[in-house]
Amino acid sequence: MRVILVTGPSGAGRTTTVRALEDFGYEVIDNLPLSLLDRLLTGPKLDRPIVLGIDVRNRDFSVDAFLRVIDTLTRDPSIEVQLLYLDCAEDELIRRYSETRRKHPLLPDQAPIIGISQERALLVPIRNKADILIDTTGLSPHDLRVEIEAAFGIDSRKNMLLSVQSFSYRRGIPRGVDFVFDCRFLRNPHWEPSLRANDGREKGVADYVKADPDFEQFLQNVLSLMELTVPLFKNSGKSHLSIAFGCTGGQHRSVAMTEIVTDALAEKGLQVSKRHRELERREGDSAPSKGTAH
Repeated sequence: MRVILVTGPSGAGRTTTVRALEDFGYEVIDNLPLSLLDRLLTGPKLDRPIVLGIDVRNRDFSVDAFLRVIDTLTRDPSIEVQLLYLDCAEDELIRRYSETRRKHPLLPDQAPIIGISQERALLVPIRNKADILIDTTGLSPHDLRVEIEAAFGIDSRKNMLLSVQSFSYRRGIPRGVDFVFDCRFLRNPHWEPSLRANDGREKGVADYVKADPDFEQFLQNVLSLMELTVPLFKNSGKSHLSIAFGCTGGQHRSVAMTEIVTDALAEKGLQVSKRHRELERREGDSAPSKGTAH
């Protein structure tokens, strides 16, 4: 089992770090009481690394207890443990607390500068144990994500998830999508009697849509836009990108485009998923009733 302990002075970037590692596929548990760690590690084994965010806000935190945890995990041959310590200059921490107007968790009733100074001194023995040390002074959240990727050998291109879906304009545009493409200008298989009952997953329907003289240019423009913007979104720290294709009924043209674009993006090595909103609703409505409890 691989266990990554993330700690450092409050305000140094722990939250950004654990969220980034979670986006990269790690199992994240933040603010776990140290007394519960043994129960966690003796439970069912996970197939991915565990990230534990720990600092002075943990309920039973103490430097001695934390050092004992590190020593115990290090001696266990079944566990690979890494301590990631996020450090930051005192002046920078003071500036961050000033901007957020938060109280320092170590000494909430006193000026942040006092809590910052005492906490940094308190954590020196833990800092000296660090396997990975990242100084976040002057780093933006995006810069910190880049440092984390480098420290853990993460290729963010393999961790960004693209989702592609089809929908009907009659039922409205899906919420939370980043790109929406209107397919209603393409040839409509609905007007072909032999294709009307089928959907865009069928080869005959897809071929009918592809035969539209404007289809190929539309497809290439969509793929070119994705080729341009996906790396830019990755570099900005975005972990998920949603693309939606709409047509009148959400059965033919938008479904065919979703299938075609999903396959094309997957061929480029991107992690991509797909769904067909209206087909899912239709299939759900036609499912056999399980009866009603009385």
